[in-house]
Amino acid sequence: MHIYFSDFFNVSEDVLEEYGAFNISLVTDLPLFIDPFLLFNSEKHEYQNLHDDIIRYLRFLRTKSEQGSISPALIRAWYCFSEVKQNWLGFCETQNSGRGLGNGFARALDANLVHVFQNFGNEKITKGSHLEKLCLIRSGVGRDMISDFTTNLIKDYLLKYTSSFAENCLPEDLVRSVSVSRACFSYDTERWMPKNYRLPYFNKDFVLLTPKDILTKDDTWINHGDMMRRFEDIPDAIENEQLRAEINNYFVSVIPENAEMTAEEFNRAVSSVFSKYPQLIDYYIKQKEDAGEEAIASSSLKVQESGFLYVKQFGALANLLSEETAFYQIPGTTENETREKIRFFKDVIETKGGHKIFYDPEEKPIRQERDIHILFRLVWHGTPSDVSREVDDGRGPADFKISRGASDKTLVEFKLASNTQLKRNLQKQIEIYKKASDAKVGFKVIVYFTEEELIRVEGVLKELGIQKDPHVVLVDARLDNKPSASKA
Repeated sequence: MHIYFSDFFNVSEDVLEEYGAFNISLVTDLPLFIDPFLLFNSEKHEYQNLHDDIIRYLRFLRTKSEQGSISPALIRAWYCFSEVKQNWLGFCETQNSGRGLGNGFARALDANLVHVFQNFGNEKITKGSHLEKLCLIRSGVGRDMISDFTTNLIKDYLLKYTSSFAENCLPEDLVRSVSVSRACFSYDTERWMPKNYRLPYFNKDFVLLTPKDILTKDDTWINHGDMMRRFEDIPDAIENEQLRAEINNYFVSVIPENAEMTAEEFNRAVSSVFSKYPQLIDYYIKQKEDAGEEAIASSSLKVQESGFLYVKQFGALANLLSEETAFYQIPGTTENETREKIRFFKDVIETKGGHKIFYDPEEKPIRQERDIHILFRLVWHGTPSDVSREVDDGRGPADFKISRGASDKTLVEFKLASNTQLKRNLQKQIEIYKKASDAKVGFKVIVYFTEEELIRVEGVLKELGIQKDPHVVLVDARLDNKPSASKA
């Protein structure tokens, strides 16, 4: 079964490994992304130059913003970018087509350029300038936007990187000359320009490879959540004793009196301090710069683990599924088809060794719903049904919506047995989704890893009176009740 770049382009995984590229899936995006800090902190001059190019483009935008109001047409031309879907990375778990950077990001960036990035090139506290500073100040600008923006600004490098691999490692019939729009920016004409490249070609589009050493998972090294968690340590890095005292005094003045602070109240108070003393943000960034080697080691480990999980383990599951020829037969309705997909998925996990995909090399369970979603999406490879992920029809997103036209829709919601909100979710969630999307059927799939989790789930199902509901499916991913590898 073809899933990965190495499968479709008939190239050894070892060749990709030697080149330094991640072996992407051409069936579904994988939740990895480019972290601009890894460019900044790299010892490779080519990466450092890429980071300098990013900062140069932001300086260009800041200059234009300082000169006065930018027209809507130029806002679209300079600030708005489509997702670079051809790298098959990101946060869209069912396909490789995300939302990109639209007007919301453009407005956020333009509004913050002057006061957030005003000291580009003249930093007094940090070693350099960082695009991620935008997500520290502006709410609504997260890791996906930072990564998409970074990927667009270094797209020419990624295209050349892939083109070089294609010319040296791939057969001619799998490579095409492609004119890529908005490939590089001309400061002479102040326009994004197209450019021609020789690239791998698949499913009527080119494919981009990405070096593993600029990828990470979960979040950028510099991020808002981490800054909030580190707040109490940041003032200690300020040498100015008077300023440090003022910050601590102000924080005390904005916290509730005579009451235990909730997490929301704490975050609100911390945000107030950062707003009044924005230099704190630079001190946080400096701390992250000083721990740059840790960023490299952490990201390297995450990418290595991702390769093990998403390529080795998921690929093994796909091969197990492909052995079941009935698995790819198409029953008459989306309800029947979905039931069959879940049944075979369950069977492979429980009886054919598929449970091992949920465990790391040290046999610790990997409890992430996102990984289960990616796995389940793989089992729909080749279906004529439309399989949508995170479908928000007005009352919250369902995990999956399977549809064939407007009158035949089935929803699937996955939950981990360890989820503390399991009872409430089972009681209300799928019914809300069904009403919102006009789906008549919704399946609830619960994955458990221990005997204790199973007992808890069975108790919840009994309490809700749905222990015999055919649309509630339990998947046993335990390790201790399966045959050993030598007997499996």
